[in-house]
Amino acid sequence: MRFEILRLDDQQGSAVDRQIADAETVRRLVEDAARTGERLYIRPCPAV
Repeated sequence: MRFEILRLDDQQGSAVDRQIADAETVRRLVEDAARTGERLYIRPCPAV
């Protein structure tokens, strides 16, 4: 399964970056975000 990850701006909360990734990459990104305080919005990627 693939996921869409949006990095959110700290001031406005708007998306500043978008990435499509597999579950293992999402796990790594979440761990990194937890360490740095980065805000992410993660949702299943719609089928293409």
